[in-house]
Amino acid sequence: MRAIIFANGVLKNIHDIHDIILPEDLIIAADGGTTHCQALGIKPSFVVGDLDSLNPDYLDFLQAWGTEIISYPANKDLTDLELSIRKAIELGCDEILVLGALGARWDMTIANLLLPALSDFSKVTIRLIDGHQEVILLRGKGELTFKGKKGDILSLVPVGEDAEGVALQGLEYPLEDDVLKFAATRGISNVLLEDTATVYLKKGLLLCIHIRKHKD
Repeated sequence: MRAIIFANGVLKNIHDIHDIILPEDLIIAADGGTTHCQALGIKPSFVVGDLDSLNPDYLDFLQAWGTEIISYPANKDLTDLELSIRKAIELGCDEILVLGALGARWDMTIANLLLPALSDFSKVTIRLIDGHQEVILLRGKGELTFKGKKGDILSLVPVGEDAEGVALQGLEYPLEDDVLKFAATRGISNVLLEDTATVYLKKGLLLCIHIRKHKD
């Protein structure tokens, strides 16, 4: 099962959002993410958070419509987005698309980018969508194939430690059993040679940022 989570960050290409959502997707709003749902005319099945960013009138509307409101105290240890991801996993979702996770605040943006690296989330695929950019975490030992267009950018950022045993196929700058060092910029701005490219990783964590140059 797939979940779409609306976070409270910047939501780009808002008119394309309806093309992303499938009828069977579970829709969750992380507190202020309800603002995006309201603007798009999307009614979430769940609202999760401390409700400090939620319009009271819209909350009344959602409750009347049948949305389940899961409220937490303001003084909590987890962000609304992390709580929403945990709820999606609890409900059986194995793929989660997060919209509006980036751009509003640097602290939240960095925390949201690192959330997929949490060991509790190792069994679920989490994709952060930001307009024509998509961020997904690759764990070693593993591989990911990216489908896009020739000329798309694919950047690779090691998280927490060096990424070892990196191999790249279908990219302008290929690698074979190489190392991308943590905090170095060697993996930035590679380019797809065709419509697909594959990244292989033996050990570590890689944030993979796919920037689509052409609209699908």
